[in-house]
Amino acid sequence: MRPRTLLEKTGGFTGRLVLNIFLIFWAVAVIYPLLWMVISSFKDTNGIYLSTWSLPDVLHLENYQMAWVDFKIGRAFLNTIFVTVLATVLNLMLSLPTAYAIERYAFKGNSVLMNFYLMAMMIPACMSWIPLYFLLNRFHMLDNLWVLALIYAIGKMPFSIYILSSFIGAVPVALEEAATIDGMSRYGILFRMIPKLIRSGIITVIVMNVIQFWSEYFMALIFIQTPEKKTLGLMMNVLADNAEHQNAWGALFAGLVISTLPIIIIYAVLNKHVVKGMMEGALKG
Repeated sequence: MRPRTLLEKTGGFTGRLVLNIFLIFWAVAVIYPLLWMVISSFKDTNGIYLSTWSLPDVLHLENYQMAWVDFKIGRAFLNTIFVTVLATVLNLMLSLPTAYAIERYAFKGNSVLMNFYLMAMMIPACMSWIPLYFLLNRFHMLDNLWVLALIYAIGKMPFSIYILSSFIGAVPVALEEAATIDGMSRYGILFRMIPKLIRSGIITVIVMNVIQFWSEYFMALIFIQTPEKKTLGLMMNVLADNAEHQNAWGALFAGLVISTLPIIIIYAVLNKHVVKGMMEGALKG
């Protein structure tokens, strides 16, 4: 290999410098609004208006109490946790066996079924809201958090099956044959062996679905009617309206911190697994 010329070295350095400057600018553009939101959540209304860009002189923790209790963000927070966890578990329980059957069993219509799931990913979710509303209303299943979680879980099945099937397809069949010889059943292979071998894919599916379920708004708005059963997205809309009329901007920012912090923590902790899973899934797919 010939040695690099001075021009090539300069060009490489310039390219890296430009890239680093762009990444720093992008990081500041993304992180600063979040920091401003957190700082504003500890200010009173006067502090938000008069010293918008400064740190608070006194930490107004009552903003969080007002958002959690007075504006009922706490109840909505628990409802959202319930729906998100239940929907994620149901989605994984339904998607993993389906992906395994499609990938491992050669039955008539195998490819058609997989293409059906892929096609379902292309259909906008909003097209199903009105028919689904009338269907649930007919069977008296509206205003039910269990039903909402089931809708979330089924709605994300095509995406989950697509990701999981690509990982399952990369697992050597010889490993499953060896496990069968050792006495492990098909159910043991599916629920004990496969999850360990496709850990990155499962984590990717869980994190992506949790983010989607946690921040979902429109289906919750359509299918949930009782104030006590509203999810976090719905109550944040109520809080925004009340903050405008009651001048409770500190409580609004506190509610925003409460609603976004769990997702930021989950993604920060599992970010490496998600990136690894998406890259492996792209290569294996």
